[in-house]
Amino acid sequence: MTLVAELMSSPVVTCAADATLGEVAALLAARGIHGVVVAGEGGKPVGVVSDSDLLAGEWLAADDESLATMRSLHARELMSAPVATIDAEADAREAAARLRAERLSRLVVCSANEAVGVVATSDLVALLARTSVARGTVGDVMSHGLVVCREETTAGQAARAMTQRRSRSLVVVAADGRPLGVVTGADLLELLGADAAERPVAELMHEPLTISPRATLREAADLMLEHVVHRLLVVDDAAGDVMPLGLVSTADIVAEMAAPGSVWR
Repeated sequence: MTLVAELMSSPVVTCAADATLGEVAALLAARGIHGVVVAGEGGKPVGVVSDSDLLAGEWLAADDESLATMRSLHARELMSAPVATIDAEADAREAAARLRAERLSRLVVCSANEAVGVVATSDLVALLARTSVARGTVGDVMSHGLVVCREETTAGQAARAMTQRRSRSLVVVAADGRPLGVVTGADLLELLGADAAERPVAELMHEPLTISPRATLREAADLMLEHVVHRLLVVDDAAGDVMPLGLVSTADIVAEMAAPGSVWR
């Protein structure tokens, strides 16, 4: 049995409840993380602000009034609460099951009623990468739906599409469906509070990482960890396809780990 304490990130990265959204974005970008714990009185965790929470606002609006409104908001007003916690001595499989069932990206790890770390989907994928597992392929667990846009799509339009579709990323495609790049919530964080709604996603996207649908989950996990990414485009080069078949993410792999009858349970 692998304990949550063996996988968690520690210490907990926190921000004050009165931190501005710009300060939260800067902290997420600097630490390379997707969520920060909001600390209340005595350092007690009272909520979590993620990059997805930041995208839900109209902070890419071009007018001064909307920008002023977003600049006046603080972490306490955007955070998700109450905090979802798990005991440090819990089995990692319990964490996987909870993340899947409760549709979460992370759990705050507690010991003796104190927050001591955070366990996220990427931490569980790292466990998979250390385990010799042959069962299952990328094609078995990938998401077949993609949220796509063209390279001339603006940052504001991309943020709205990601929020409406509840997606953490957009695939930028050419007219023939060929993938040109990927834009994530993290890529948009640098624009927080800036008058940048009209910037095209072509200026923000990064080169997509691809994987075959026949690759093992171990190979997918290794590639994600090597490049510090949370998703891979699934492309079948052998079939000569131009358009990606789908997307495999850390959440897809954790869902497989948590499924009833899984070899990890």
